[in-house]
Amino acid sequence: MTRDAKIDFGKSPALAAALLVLLTFLAYIPALRAGFVWDDDKHFAKNPAMLSVGGLGQIWSSLAVSRYYPLTLTSFWMERRLWGLHPLPYHAVNIVLQAVNALLLWILLRRLKVRGAWLAAVVWALHPVNVESVAWITELKNTQSGMFFLLALLAFLQFEDRLRPRDYIAVLICGAAAMMSKPSTVVLPGVILLCAWWRRGRWTLKDLLRVTPLAALGVCMSLLTVLEQYGRIENQSATDWAITFVQRLLLMGHVVWFYAGKLFWPVNLCFIYPRWELQVHSIVEWLPLTALVLVAAGLWCFRRTAWARAAVFGLGCFLICLLPVLGIVSIYFFRFTFVADHFQYLASMALIALGIGTAATIVERIGGRAHRCARFLTATLLLVLGFSTWQRAHAYENSETLWRDTLQKNPKAWIAHNNLGLALQEQGRLTEALEQYEQALRLKPDSVEAQNNVGLALLQQGRTPEATTHFQQAVKLQPNNVVVLQNLGFALSQMDKTREAIQCYQHLVQLHPNLAEAHYGLALALEKIGESEEAIKEYQQALHLNPNLDEAQKNLQRLRAGQ
Repeated sequence: MTRDAKIDFGKSPALAAALLVLLTFLAYIPALRAGFVWDDDKHFAKNPAMLSVGGLGQIWSSLAVSRYYPLTLTSFWMERRLWGLHPLPYHAVNIVLQAVNALLLWILLRRLKVRGAWLAAVVWALHPVNVESVAWITELKNTQSGMFFLLALLAFLQFEDRLRPRDYIAVLICGAAAMMSKPSTVVLPGVILLCAWWRRGRWTLKDLLRVTPLAALGVCMSLLTVLEQYGRIENQSATDWAITFVQRLLLMGHVVWFYAGKLFWPVNLCFIYPRWELQVHSIVEWLPLTALVLVAAGLWCFRRTAWARAAVFGLGCFLICLLPVLGIVSIYFFRFTFVADHFQYLASMALIALGIGTAATIVERIGGRAHRCARFLTATLLLVLGFSTWQRAHAYENSETLWRDTLQKNPKAWIAHNNLGLALQEQGRLTEALEQYEQALRLKPDSVEAQNNVGLALLQQGRTPEATTHFQQAVKLQPNNVVVLQNLGFALSQMDKTREAIQCYQHLVQLHPNLAEAHYGLALALEKIGESEEAIKEYQQALHLNPNLDEAQKNLQRLRAGQ
């Protein structure tokens, strides 16, 4: 990259923009035929907050409805009203945002005078590592926050050039919107400072003061996210996150080189990558971190030269954008894998721009036939990337295709076996589903999800005693798991072990007194042993918490009539 590069497509920016958008849409056509997968139900498909006006208040004031990215959840809330549960419009929105982000990236790189700006933007738009962020509806978090992130950077450059207060206000608004869409964008102040350094070669006190409001908001969002993540972690097996400080250092080196490698050689992309074993006593394991430190130190020493300065800027932005997922703090996804394609959605922009800018500089210096060769290689690159993205998007057609693709590349992914089982069970293929659940338990015997799902499948087959055994095992692993306790109570009732069922429901009521289903289950069990008065009280409480429980209303009326 160089500062004084010629502006790409300077004579026909409209044509360049149209071509960029067209290529993006062509590459993602298969995503338009895709459905909902994995977390889509928790975020909007089956999220109660999406069904009422009052849910909007919950989205902004509580962690109970989902994780805290209220602006993204607000977008889902609006979309749910516009087109219900038809997946095509949701996918279309993500694809549109991907195209918009590519256009914004092109504009940003032009403003920063980065060589090869248009090509870098289109390579990023078509790169298959971004398929996870675009074809997975839940990752509207990435596409929406990415748009506000880029708008904030553009507003900052505008403010630096003209020093208008309204531009600075735009920086703050867009920055806040980015963080409210996805907390990982708290790295924005660091990227802004790097942009200032790239343009002027230094920082001033004014630069630090300008990013202070965003930094303060970023600290608040980071603390909230850490608390939320650790709240989810506490409900799982502690061994899933038993990472020492030394292992975290080791992990940083592995993560950075992994993402860089997937950008330059995007093969065997996988939804759940194998989870590394971090062997701190192995010298080989420390090589990635050692190499990273040596590269960073060397570039900083030569930062006054044009090539090193460009590398410091590009790699600096890459590393800063990866900070939230380097392993400094544990995040829920680490339970399955330490890396994921959607984690480098923003970071990939910087490394791609650096690579394309470097290549463009070399081609211009060589001149002559190099330009013709470069045009051929560029066309080939875009064709390969576009086809790879088109092909990768097919994996997201539905839950079954996604998890089968994952298992083909990572057969030891227990969560993939478990979730494939869920997809098969929804289709009524219980025998195949049980095979997947049992495989998940072989890989991870302490999986509460797999134990519970085996139990549910056995219940459907009428094998209640076997199902009860699995529910009991799940309760031993997580004594306070609401779903498992409900299922165990139901199974015990089915086996006429009513006293045990009552104890189970009473424990559940103590844990969650506002859970209508717990009171309803307790009422059924009490009624079964002839405790009508107590059953009436529980039915009343259940209806107080949830007036829509029709069966509770019928049972209550029947018991009152009997009195």
